[in-house]
Amino acid sequence: MTATVTPITAHAPAAVDSLLTAGEAILYVYEDLDGSLSSDCTGCGEYAWTLDVDRSFARAHAESCLRRPRPFRLAA
Repeated sequence: MTATVTPITAHAPAAVDSLLTAGEAILYVYEDLDGSLSSDCTGCGEYAWTLDVDRSFARAHAESCLRRPRPFRLAA
């Protein structure tokens, strides 16, 4: 049996931006391999995704999210 090893970075989205939210959390914006954009908020935890190659969805969330950054915890 043979195995094909593909580096995980070949499938990982590329970070393209980070925005400070109204609650002082960080909204990370990524470009996925298919050209779509996604974002992940460290305040409210919202994950968003869009096919539009436009960052307006991320800017709108950053302006309206009032949640403070969630504390980072390592999994046990």
